[in-house]
Amino acid sequence: MNELATKYNPSEVEDKWYDYWMRHDLFKSTPDAREPYTIVIPPPNVTGVLHMGHMLNNTIQDILVRRARMTGKNALWVPGTDHASIATEAKVVAKLAEKGIQKSDLTREEFLKHAWDWTHQYGGIILQQLRKLGASCDWSRTAFTMDEVRSKSVTKVFVDLYRRGLIYRGKRMVNWDPKAKTALSDIEVIYKEEHSKLYYLRYYIAGEDRYAVVATTRPETIMGDTAMCINPNDPKNAHLKGKRVIVPLVGREIPVIEDEYVDMEFGTGCLKVTPAHDVNDYMLGQKHNLETIDIFNDDAPSREAAGM
Repeated sequence: MNELATKYNPSEVEDKWYDYWMRHDLFKSTPDAREPYTIVIPPPNVTGVLHMGHMLNNTIQDILVRRARMTGKNALWVPGTDHASIATEAKVVAKLAEKGIQKSDLTREEFLKHAWDWTHQYGGIILQQLRKLGASCDWSRTAFTMDEVRSKSVTKVFVDLYRRGLIYRGKRMVNWDPKAKTALSDIEVIYKEEHSKLYYLRYYIAGEDRYAVVATTRPETIMGDTAMCINPNDPKNAHLKGKRVIVPLVGREIPVIEDEYVDMEFGTGCLKVTPAHDVNDYMLGQKHNLETIDIFNDDAPSREAAGM
């Protein structure tokens, strides 16, 4: 008679039983008359490994799907991984740089081959980790967000949305990476506060020998100015109402608009508005129907559109 071990040894239990579950296809699911119960795993990125958040989230999903099986439902937990394109590209570019290869020297097809090689090499790590956790997924349904089936579905949805008039082009504020030359989502941007200086710039009033002074921390966007904004309740700048001013360096005439958004106590109470380069300025531009001038190229230096 075998005695029970005094201590739990996971290597003697977990691999043994998971292999048993796999051999007997206990997690596979095909449609039948039973009530369906499906969870699609929030796909983890192929660029990394599972972290504590994944552990907690996947444990809850596993409990739910196992309970559904025990209550007689046709339970399916669909596994998969996410392409994490921006992060993957950064990893691939760094790896190529170690070999002395620049992304700019490669064609699109050549770079995609390197990206797929990376995905095949590292994407499987997370799936193996999920198995180690005992995840009761139907592994025959494993998906990747850039595989052929998923890519076709994405294309179909975008075409459908476009035909229904729900996708359209327009100038929008984005987080731009001048090195990777791509837009980034807000969650991919690391914000940090820093102490900066105020620069005081003179904007001459059109047709007059007087000027208004703007205090700004971003003088480098001056070429994208399309308005000056004052608070309508600010007595010290009341003389600017209805006027036009001239943007320094560029010589462009822009209107003076009024909006209570402007803090009368900050700087001089005059705000330079660059709708293409500040989220709040973009809001003002939309509200007051201002022109949007993007002063940067894809790799960030100023361009002819700035009027220089």
